[in-house]
Amino acid sequence: MSSSSDRAQTEPLAALVAVFALGVGLSLYAGAIDATLPALTTDREMAPYAADRLVAESSAFGAVVPPLEGHLAAARPTGYELNASVRTDEGTWSAGPGRPPTPECVDRHVTVRVAPGRVRPGLLEVCVWPAA
Repeated sequence: MSSSSDRAQTEPLAALVAVFALGVGLSLYAGAIDATLPALTTDREMAPYAADRLVAESSAFGAVVPPLEGHLAAARPTGYELNASVRTDEGTWSAGPGRPPTPECVDRHVTVRVAPGRVRPGLLEVCVWPAA
């Protein structure tokens, strides 16, 4: 009969390191896929993708926080220019270069923080076009 000390066992620290390495690997893989995905899609799919990214980058607690300038670089798809504006009944905030005659645009209904503790419904318009 064999004793329990003869059985194969894994040290707890080694198991934790393996789980950590797996988590880091999956995170890097997901980041690479996220960065590559815009290059695999067509022009017509860029505006919704950029709008979703801009909402995610510029939101705090579920509300878009103007101004948008600081968030455009993170939301702009590689190889494209991006222009965005958000309108509420209390004002309009715009960011990005001037639009060409025929950009691809999409609108999103969002909640906008117009002042600390004050949110209003708004309309976010995001336009993208290939960089020159």
